[in-house]
Amino acid sequence: MLNHFFSSGYSGLRGWLLQRATALIMALYSLLLLGLLLKHPPVTAEIWQALFAPVWMRLATILFLFSLYLHAWLGVRDILKDYVQPPKIRAALQATVVLALMVYGVWTVIILLVMNYE
Repeated sequence: MLNHFFSSGYSGLRGWLLQRATALIMALYSLLLLGLLLKHPPVTAEIWQALFAPVWMRLATILFLFSLYLHAWLGVRDILKDYVQPPKIRAALQATVVLALMVYGVWTVIILLVMNYE
């Protein structure tokens, strides 16, 4: 039943569900960050670095940002499908957006996992 539900015939429904799931992840992270910032307002760069020093916070931030990238892709894809009719132009624009989001993803990992926070 679920396999049929998520098959290619329901791509609009799958996109809708993914967009809602990513929105929920982003909302939960926003509440977490808001709570942390209200509890310990950052004043200096050292305090900001300390906020992102724990691995769980960096992983939560990565989850948030990758949810944001997926959420953005789903929205842009739908807009391009609706408003850009020439297939070659639409494909070029989609490829540009995907490339940019992939670069952002790599950049996210480099900043949050590779850089030293000590």
